[in-house]
Amino acid sequence: MEKVIHKSNTRGHANLDWLNTFHSFSFASYFNPERINFGKLRVLNDDVIKPGMGFGKHPHDNMEIITVVLQGELEHKDSMDNTLIIGSGEVQVMTAGSGIRHSEYNPSENKDVSLLQIWIFPDQKELTPRYEQKEFPSGGRKNKLQLLVSPNGREGSLQIHQQAYLSRLHLDKGKSFAYKLFARENCVYCFLIEGEAVVEEEVLQSRDAIGITTNNNFYVGALSDIDILFIEIPKEVNF
Repeated sequence: MEKVIHKSNTRGHANLDWLNTFHSFSFASYFNPERINFGKLRVLNDDVIKPGMGFGKHPHDNMEIITVVLQGELEHKDSMDNTLIIGSGEVQVMTAGSGIRHSEYNPSENKDVSLLQIWIFPDQKELTPRYEQKEFPSGGRKNKLQLLVSPNGREGSLQIHQQAYLSRLHLDKGKSFAYKLFARENCVYCFLIEGEAVVEEEVLQSRDAIGITTNNNFYVGALSDIDILFIEIPKEVNF
């Protein structure tokens, strides 16, 4: 089993007046030459945005951008004329493709919004920009894998332009789960949102991560009730 461990306290960090953010990979002012990407996973940011604040309209291109809202609400506006609210348990997918502009704000007057922002390299450049969002009820991941994102929209998941699969699992204390690769040539980045778990003999605490690069299935054991995100992506960037 080839693996890399990223403890939560080794991530990049910025605490601004309006944003408290942690970067699993090099981003903005945080640069670590050993953490540029993991396969085709380029960004995993763990953000908390204060009420009435957010990211003003800014551009992206040639990236698949996924947002998982953990708590609170996020208001999205973009150059495709979308204006939407993304709530807790919802997932947003954007194909930046040939170019988009968007903003993300916390519309609440008194509650923070907590979210994970994920960037994955697409399988083609200059794609037509597109947007989707969907609610994934928590009951759908209770002691079973809930597929959020896939290349083909299988099992009601959102679709992206890459052979990548994002899944979420709520596992009760004392239970174990066998993760089976969707594509054997892929690698998997496991991000523990909450709880304490064992993944291939490594003990993880909340916000720790393990990247697994061999073509084997693996087990997750719950030392407490856990919430874990699996990001399965191709190994080679080639972009």
